[in-house]
Amino acid sequence: MEKKNVLLEVKDLRTYFVSKHETVKAVDGVSFVIREGETFGLVGESACGKSQTCRSILGLLKPPGRVVGGEILYKGRDIVKMNSAELRKIRGKEISVIFQEPMTSLNPVLRIKKQIFEAFEGSDMTKSEKEARAIELLKLVGISSPETRINEFTYQFSGGMRQRAMIAIALGAGPKLLLADEPTTALDVTIQDQIMKLINNLKDQLGMSMLLVTHDLGIIAQMCDRVAVMYAGHIVEMTDTVTLFSKPRHPYTYALMGSLPDASRSGGPLETITGSPPNPADLPAGCPFAPRCRYARDICRREPPPSAEIEPGHLTACHCLDEVIKFPGIIPVQNSEGGSR
Repeated sequence: MEKKNVLLEVKDLRTYFVSKHETVKAVDGVSFVIREGETFGLVGESACGKSQTCRSILGLLKPPGRVVGGEILYKGRDIVKMNSAELRKIRGKEISVIFQEPMTSLNPVLRIKKQIFEAFEGSDMTKSEKEARAIELLKLVGISSPETRINEFTYQFSGGMRQRAMIAIALGAGPKLLLADEPTTALDVTIQDQIMKLINNLKDQLGMSMLLVTHDLGIIAQMCDRVAVMYAGHIVEMTDTVTLFSKPRHPYTYALMGSLPDASRSGGPLETITGSPPNPADLPAGCPFAPRCRYARDICRREPPPSAEIEPGHLTACHCLDEVIKFPGIIPVQNSEGGSR
């Protein structure tokens, strides 16, 4: 892979929560790159390590969480080794974040104007220039009457408006990389679609890269260039989005797709994945998905599977490659004669 257009490279990242009684391996050996102008997705069930990966990148882990191994290279510099002053120079300015729930991220006692102004910290802008830029940002994210709204508090905004305000704050300093951590979780379906289209349009308009964290495969299909599927702190499959949906090559990915609504089985029950994700403080000896996997063999229960490149750019961590190669996707794959298979 060429390095010249790589903006962020995560190498063997290990983020643990260590206490007297247990060690929770929230992220355990995760590696991926994000290129300039690319949207890279992290998808998986809740508590699989997606959000902790995101927090690790910005150095926002809550105690007792800490990065115990690996590298997070932003423009070639290792974020893990940065001190607080160095981190402040890139947080919000080079790398910005949209969190899951704006009500817990926005300050209820500060006007929206003041919260947007925080994105301009360290700049030489005058107060009037900051106000003009804040109004411009609110207009950019589709908030009507920004000249009035800028002086309001967050409780005066609807859920969709609060998320738009969060996006405006995130874009304040013109970041190169946007981390979007479940940015539409608390919104209804119609508003979700509006917000995702807004984020995608702004990303293209402003020339940003984006790491999109979600449990929703539909959003991944709509937004992402490449995607990594996470399970129990590990990446189990990684490839471009079209390949993932046309040729899934891990039992967990295949099971996730089986749980999606399908018009061809209208009225029938959706498939489910039996069992529950493992306790990250007490992971199985072998493949973490083995206890829930219908294809699991003895070796799966004994040995963690290595990540293998089965096709250029398509990685999977599975002992049962002879089985996964048979998995059909939900997008037809064109054969050499132009027909689908």
